[in-house]
Amino acid sequence: MLRKRGFTLIELIIVIAVISILIGIALPRFRGMQEAGYVAQAKGELRTLQTAVESYYIHNSETLPAALTDLTSDTPNVIGSALPTDPFKSGSNYVYSPATDYYVIYSVGPGGTGSASVTGAGVASDTGNAIYVTNGSPADTAP
Repeated sequence: MLRKRGFTLIELIIVIAVISILIGIALPRFRGMQEAGYVAQAKGELRTLQTAVESYYIHNSETLPAALTDLTSDTPNVIGSALPTDPFKSGSNYVYSPATDYYVIYSVGPGGTGSASVTGAGVASDTGNAIYVTNGSPADTAP
């Protein structure tokens, strides 16, 4: 008696169901890792921009740049000829906000709605999920 070799329809459906369950479990984890990568990228680029602003301040009679675009022509040139873009806001640069002797540079962060500001006293605060650097001090967030 000859038997045909192969899978039955039920076996194929079970294999497809198991694979789809595994994909459903793994997909959110990959998205979380991508977001964590964007956060790390933003923090690194913000530190570079902070270094460039401090360099500009030192080499230009202790005046802050009016805009981040001023940093692309500064000597020594820390960031090159192109500004990095915010990974959370496609095609847009990081936001720079100078205030007297203080500044804040921020990314809108995960969700794309964060913001940060600095007062004349040098206290920086943020709303939403903003990622920022400043030469001032962070707002007291203790309860």
